[in-house]
Amino acid sequence: MRFKSLSDSNTPPSEPDESPTLDKGSPISVTPDFTSLLSDQILILILSNLTKAQQISSCLVCKRWSRISGGLVKSLRLLDWDFLDSGRLAHRFPNLLDVDIVQACIISPRNSGICLSNKFVSIHVNSFISDTGFIWKPHFLGAGLIDRGVQILAQGCPNLRRLVLLGASKEGLASVANECLALQELELCSCTDMDLKGLSGFRNLQILKLIGSVDGLYDLVISDIGLTILAQGCPRLLKLELVGCEGSYDGIKAIGQCCQMMEELTLCDHRMEGGWLAALSYCTNLKTLKFQSCKFIDQSPGPDEHLGSCPTLEELHLQRCQLRDKQGLGALFLVCEAVRELVFEDCWGLHNNTFSAASICRRVTSLSLEGCSLLTMDGFDPVVLSWKELKRLKVVSCNNIKDSAMTPELATLFSVLKELKWRPDSKSILSSGLDGSGIWQKGGKSVTLLAMGSQVLKWRKSGMNIERFDHLMHQNGWESWGVCCGS
Repeated sequence: MRFKSLSDSNTPPSEPDESPTLDKGSPISVTPDFTSLLSDQILILILSNLTKAQQISSCLVCKRWSRISGGLVKSLRLLDWDFLDSGRLAHRFPNLLDVDIVQACIISPRNSGICLSNKFVSIHVNSFISDTGFIWKPHFLGAGLIDRGVQILAQGCPNLRRLVLLGASKEGLASVANECLALQELELCSCTDMDLKGLSGFRNLQILKLIGSVDGLYDLVISDIGLTILAQGCPRLLKLELVGCEGSYDGIKAIGQCCQMMEELTLCDHRMEGGWLAALSYCTNLKTLKFQSCKFIDQSPGPDEHLGSCPTLEELHLQRCQLRDKQGLGALFLVCEAVRELVFEDCWGLHNNTFSAASICRRVTSLSLEGCSLLTMDGFDPVVLSWKELKRLKVVSCNNIKDSAMTPELATLFSVLKELKWRPDSKSILSSGLDGSGIWQKGGKSVTLLAMGSQVLKWRKSGMNIERFDHLMHQNGWESWGVCCGS
């Protein structure tokens, strides 16, 4: 059956007696399309208030709705390369701002029930068993085919703000730079040092993520040569993320000298050579430094007097990193001496000795510890008490930090904090006492009383001399503790 489109015609709908018929001759009743009376602007306003799932369904109503709803789509992850190569993508979705083509660049079987996933991509693979076990090596589209598709995308969607590419060469990047003048964020996978020469044409690029190597997917080297080319081609960068990249002091130094506006640097699973930490001092405007899934910080940082510092640094994040090397971690704290916010999340090897190196950061106002099970109160207490400007504290899932080992000084500190989240383990007395009370972000003497109740009882049960006990009570302003603790 073929129906006449009403979107491009002002004629009224056909009368019932002129309606098309089925093969058997039975008439089909045609309901008048009252939406044809609405202008495109009004219909856009209506469809824009639908959920994403409802917008997808609305595409099936008619060609006009399909065209309008396609114009509302701003973000897309490409799964079928032919959809891009044929030019249909730009025709179907003309107003795209965010496109990810990585999935479509990997040749994978569509009917396989085995899915390989990591934080970058999820693809279907074949079950191939060799003498050494399960082996699968991905196959990518050719560089020429990828570059042609990237050029089609750039010409069809010149208003792109964010783009994720895999396997694009210098020519492909140059075509994007020439067509997409408003592009601000770029993510590059599976590229070499020389491919980064195409970055020189991007005038407004502010955020760049460079993925040099991904275990199990591909293994390419991004060295000091690539980092230097990157630095010279993107002087206006604000945020840079390096994933699986090699390099050394020279590459980081070039980035610091050329990208003087850079405020955030992230290193994920880096393979930097020893001594690279000293180059961070060239990042004169760096405010946020992040380490993610790193097996080490710096295996040979060198003498302390050669390290320098980052005077503008405000935040230091260590997430899922191995922190067993006290020398490398100590060098990092020395470089980040001016940091105001420290975050440790699920870090292996962070014990009392390595955490003690953080005491050199005298200006810390916020500390977050999560999943650091080796740290005990013996290492936690002296470092935290040395930070006189501390205002915010979060301790979660650090099972060896116990309420029973809490000192009076630490409890006093709790009373002046602006924000406090204290759940080191499921048996925490302070945690159970404050659940539902709404004072996690308020501080006050009530926090001190709840925190130190168990400690006071412990002192009394241990047979402490009553004069010594009273002296500690009055010294810390705890005259009413006997009433509060029922002792």
